[in-house]
Amino acid sequence: MYLSPILLAQFILNVRQKKKKKFLTFIFFFKRSKREIKMRKLDSTKVQPLKSEQLLRIEDHDFALRPGFGGSPIPVGIDVQVESIDSISEVDMDFTMTLYLRHYWKDERLSFRSNKNKSMTFDGRLIKKIWVPDVFFVHSKRSFIHDTTVQNVMLRVYPDGNVLFSLRITVSAMCFMDFSRFPLDTQNCSLELESYAYNEDDLMLYWKHGNKSLSTDEHISLSQFFIEEFSASSGLAFYSSTGWYNRLFINFALRRHIFFFVLQSYFPAMLMVMLSWVSFWIDRRAVPARVSLGITTVLTMSTIMTGVSASMPQVSYIKAVDVYLWISFLFVFLSVIEYAAVNYLTTIEERKQLKKRAMAFDGCFHDTDVDMDLTAFSDRCEENETRARAASISNVDTTRIKRKRSLKGNVGRIILQNNHVIDTYSRIIFPSVYIVFNFFYWGLYI
Repeated sequence: MYLSPILLAQFILNVRQKKKKKFLTFIFFFKRSKREIKMRKLDSTKVQPLKSEQLLRIEDHDFALRPGFGGSPIPVGIDVQVESIDSISEVDMDFTMTLYLRHYWKDERLSFRSNKNKSMTFDGRLIKKIWVPDVFFVHSKRSFIHDTTVQNVMLRVYPDGNVLFSLRITVSAMCFMDFSRFPLDTQNCSLELESYAYNEDDLMLYWKHGNKSLSTDEHISLSQFFIEEFSASSGLAFYSSTGWYNRLFINFALRRHIFFFVLQSYFPAMLMVMLSWVSFWIDRRAVPARVSLGITTVLTMSTIMTGVSASMPQVSYIKAVDVYLWISFLFVFLSVIEYAAVNYLTTIEERKQLKKRAMAFDGCFHDTDVDMDLTAFSDRCEENETRARAASISNVDTTRIKRKRSLKGNVGRIILQNNHVIDTYSRIIFPSVYIVFNFFYWGLYI
């Protein structure tokens, strides 16, 4: 068969174009596959969870059982970093604390091969698939794990099977407070950690680094308390139905700032007591002034005591502040009773003087201590007594008018002359006894 040169040239050209097209297609797919392999190496997050689970062989083990089940108890180390103490409530007798809780243990089921001996870090999604210690807070009222912006949980696994499990938790727990020295008190509180299900035969809970396992933020401060110390300790707890459990303690001492209570309770009480002493220097005949002053101080002391009691738990024993306020209230109350006695004795004294003057005027004076029958006097003696009483009343009115006229220039002399002997002694006795009481009170409680 004879082919013309033109047809032969077209045939050869078509063959070359097909080969070139195949070659370009091969180059395209080769570069594409190479690029995809490179992208997979750069971004392996999509397959990392699957590879991690395969690397840790999670599906090959039963993580419902603790590590080393049936053998010696598994040691679980604990260390705590206290971030803040958020509040202390005397009424509820509890405290709220935010802390970082870290667990350390070894689970050989999670060991893996690593050429560079690097650990792997996971978030909270892997926690549900492996075994973790069931540590809880004894005497806690409420607690939660922080979840902003994600749940604050971290799991780190090392090639040899060592595990670090960290949580950020806020917990409110009971603090058994003693208010017998309130507000001059120091409260000792503790946060207790314990395994819920595993007793000492299965799990040994201990402080990872001894006393250094407990650390605190340097800027922790409270409005009413000064934090004296933090300490870590351990012990055992016994339950009749399940046995002995290891228990860890986070102990801290809180000393109360007294300055707030000095301004709000002690100082106003002192002022009210000293204000009640002003009554001893007022004229004993100024009944409205002394009575109103006494009633005002008594009511003010009652208000102070009510305000202090409202912010405190209803305990059945006496607190230090109760001792001070009740003694102060007693001093204020006694000042009112003192004037009642002075007023009563003054009234009796004036009646005696009026009677003596009346009897001296008509010559019918007699000893008032001896019982006499007044009906035996004659009509004339009775009339004279009546006139004498009227004259003495007139003399008393005249004396009062003169006293008012000379009041401006002789205030001090008039006060001294018109004071009862009880007022005179009260000016010395009341302040002296109150000063002695303060000396013993502050010496005993500080």
